[in-house]
Amino acid sequence: MALTLNLKKQSQLKEVAGIPLQSTTVDNWSQIQNFEAKPDDLLICTYPKAGTTWIQEIVDMIEQDADVEKCQRAIIQHRHPFIEWARPPQPSGVEKANAMPGPRILRTHLPTQLLPPSFWENNCKFLYVARNAKDCMVSYYHFQRMNQVLPDPGTWEEYFETFIDGKVGWGSWFDHVKGWWQKKDRHQVLFLFYEDIKKDPKHEIQKVAQFMGKNLDETVLDKIVQETSFEKMKENPMTNRSTVPKSILDQSISPFMRKGTVGDWKNHFTVAQNEKFDEIYREKMKGITINFCMQL
Repeated sequence: MALTLNLKKQSQLKEVAGIPLQSTTVDNWSQIQNFEAKPDDLLICTYPKAGTTWIQEIVDMIEQDADVEKCQRAIIQHRHPFIEWARPPQPSGVEKANAMPGPRILRTHLPTQLLPPSFWENNCKFLYVARNAKDCMVSYYHFQRMNQVLPDPGTWEEYFETFIDGKVGWGSWFDHVKGWWQKKDRHQVLFLFYEDIKKDPKHEIQKVAQFMGKNLDETVLDKIVQETSFEKMKENPMTNRSTVPKSILDQSISPFMRKGTVGDWKNHFTVAQNEKFDEIYREKMKGITINFCMQL
């Protein structure tokens, strides 16, 4: 137990331009910033806990024409290099991406202003998934509880404040979502909502396929819907992170794939927290024409 606590203490975040990031990422910052994107790259972009693994599996299933065996070729985190990932002596996300044949599917949690400039210069395609802030906060809280390389979240009351202040890995939810929302009309950004994928997976998966330049028939689409359901992915060792050592992700504290629902925030937010949050939300998202669904 002592070791775990020490690890937690060491896992402090460092900042780049005011955005908290994992210290290993910051130590590798020049390599990340100098990353050479290619025009046929597709970058999956999300704020943490907004459905990253889900959209990865959807994209992979589309790419593999719903061939389940091909999607089992490697655990999900090894299929699409995570640009800002760094944990020496293992190869960094940049090194993994550089070694990958094109067309590449890559992923990131970086806000727009920290993205390696070559992505914008090469007019790459970006797939952004946004999730309502309240569910994101709840999911991130439980993730930080079980993730041994992120700072301890403290109590729910403490975390509520930390999240609102943007003092979590990858910074403020508000700024992240706003940044990508503002890029969507000037760049090739397909902006999706977690709640929409939950509500009508077939329709949203079809949108992603079209964006990727793939034409899928009904049977393939239906199969992707089935294979990427939360229940299916929670049982799938290739997507549920069960292969990650307990010293990194302790799933006895909280499962990596916890609920995957819309509206779980109601089980965590007090009435006072909810009122406070709504007020802050209105202020921070002023002038942004974006509508989030808070419950299904």
